[in-house]
Amino acid sequence: MDWGTELWDQCDIIDKHTQSGLDLVEKYVKFVKERTEIEQNYAKQLRNLTKKYSPKRGSKEEQECRFSNHQAFLDILNEMNDYTGQRELIAENMMINICIELTKYLQELKQERKMHLSEAKKAQQSLESTYKQLDNSKKRFEREWREAEKAAQCAEKTDQDLNATKADVEKAKQQAHMRTHIAEECKNDYASQLQKYNKEQNQFYFTDMPLVFNRLQDMDERRIKKLAHGYILFADTERHVMPIIGKCLEGMTRTGTNVNERNDSVVLIEQHKSGFERPGDVEFEDYSQGINRASSDSSLGTPKGPLELLGKNKNKTFRLFNKKSKVEFSCALFSPGTISDDTDSSQAIYTEFDDDFEEEELAAPIGQCTALYNFPGSSEGTISMQEGEVLSVVEEDKGDGWTRVRRNNRDEGYIPTSYATITLNK
Repeated sequence: MDWGTELWDQCDIIDKHTQSGLDLVEKYVKFVKERTEIEQNYAKQLRNLTKKYSPKRGSKEEQECRFSNHQAFLDILNEMNDYTGQRELIAENMMINICIELTKYLQELKQERKMHLSEAKKAQQSLESTYKQLDNSKKRFEREWREAEKAAQCAEKTDQDLNATKADVEKAKQQAHMRTHIAEECKNDYASQLQKYNKEQNQFYFTDMPLVFNRLQDMDERRIKKLAHGYILFADTERHVMPIIGKCLEGMTRTGTNVNERNDSVVLIEQHKSGFERPGDVEFEDYSQGINRASSDSSLGTPKGPLELLGKNKNKTFRLFNKKSKVEFSCALFSPGTISDDTDSSQAIYTEFDDDFEEEELAAPIGQCTALYNFPGSSEGTISMQEGEVLSVVEEDKGDGWTRVRRNNRDEGYIPTSYATITLNK
């Protein structure tokens, strides 16, 4: 079934229907555009959120990352940063593949519809012009035929008039003959115009308008198909990034499972334990026996509280090393009972320097990564990689979405964190 056959007399309906279809496309474009704006705002808020809670380089929070629960939170921020990038990609692809594409297509449809309706209008105007000619010819034929009848009646009346001369009779007959001849010409012209109009009307209703209506039908069906594809893209655009979003979510889950509460306790112990023995019992000083406990037991001295003892470092050596120099600090804790009043209680400090210099070595890797995608590494400071390539991780993502890696040939550079699976050494 087609519009040209079934809707031959519904020009206004077809006009309104096709306009309604174009309005729907425009409405859908606005809908998707607002969706992309929501997506962009959402991504922007997530960026600000991760930036707000990401520790600054060298801050206390960054130093706390030696604990697995602190590092897990940092990993979640990194995964959220990658997740945010995918939300931005959704907005970008929707804008390009749906909004811009459908807007361009909509303009083409408007021009095509305008052209078809213009053709229909021209055909209708031509038919109306022909009909006016037919109507004028008909009216002229009607008018001239009445005049011919009057002239014939006048000639007959003159012929029967006994007072009329022969010249009057002849003149009346000639007038009637002339009018009859004019009426016949008008009749023939009317018949010709009628034939022309019927032919043009047949052309209009059976050829011209059906062709225009069928073209409008084809245009509308193409519009519907294109719009349906836009509906599909609305879902596919998000579906295409779901694997990466899924990996981001899996990464968040993995950070939670990698938290080791027992290991965090051990790290705290190893970092802050002093190694001192707990203080013994304080001896009883019996002043009632007149014994000078202070002179007889000079090794005890003034009793110290447990917090004071834990805050001291007994015979502990601190070392600061680099490849060019070495400095050692040695501190001895002396018992107050063994130092006289005039004894200098300053600590012995010595430094030792090595004159031999060694070439600075590369920092040890802190993990490994496997490339998920190809990366050209064309920007300054970046390094290229191929899908499946294994690289050493030198510096983890600090919240900006980039990780520093190294090849076996010592080439170093940054790669997008979301382009690789990263495993850090525990």
